[in-house]
Amino acid sequence: MREIIFDTETTGFNPYNNQGEKSDRIVEIGAIEVIDLKPTGKVFHHYINPQRNIPDEVVKIHGIDDEKVKDCPTFDKIAQQWLDFVGDDAKLVAHNAKFDIKFINAELIWAGKSGIQSERIIDTLQMARQTFPGQQVTLDALCKKFSIDNSARTHHGALLDSELLLDVYIELRGGKQRGFELASEINTTTIITQKRHYREFKASPQELENHSEFIKKQIKNSLWEKK
Repeated sequence: MREIIFDTETTGFNPYNNQGEKSDRIVEIGAIEVIDLKPTGKVFHHYINPQRNIPDEVVKIHGIDDEKVKDCPTFDKIAQQWLDFVGDDAKLVAHNAKFDIKFINAELIWAGKSGIQSERIIDTLQMARQTFPGQQVTLDALCKKFSIDNSARTHHGALLDSELLLDVYIELRGGKQRGFELASEINTTTIITQKRHYREFKASPQELENHSEFIKKQIKNSLWEKK
């Protein structure tokens, strides 16, 4: 199954202001293609000029400032590349996916494209909440829980976070558990195969008579001795 693990960084929390006009924008988008949970080597990554200022408090989170993106393409310039990358049927996996897809669909619509349908979206935040009810399920918390090295995550970053999320997603899908199950299946198959090599040999009448005579001579009142 083909899936796209993705993440975005933005200028804020809402692509629309109170009047329904453009507000916050995407400044970075990163994605990784996987098939059957294995990376194919294909990635999508762009820094994006949001056509507005990036607030200082947001820069502290992802480290992307106005200077870094001033010469980058606007989203409408890479919108079709994004749609070509995700394709028509791949599932899109993100942590707190409602946030990311809200921004992506807003940007697609502003670029004159169709948004991505909700049934294609998989939210690992919801998966984690179901798996670990009442516990911290941020990306950092899940990396710690699954012993995933996130030491390079000094700032949020769309491509880096997508890479970390892929490892988390595999674990949420039972990655190591599947490995144990596979090993169990292999061991069971080996045992079954070995049992097929056993054969049953029946003693002949002469062998039974010889055995009976041996018992009579060697063991008095034997349970095997015929009465």
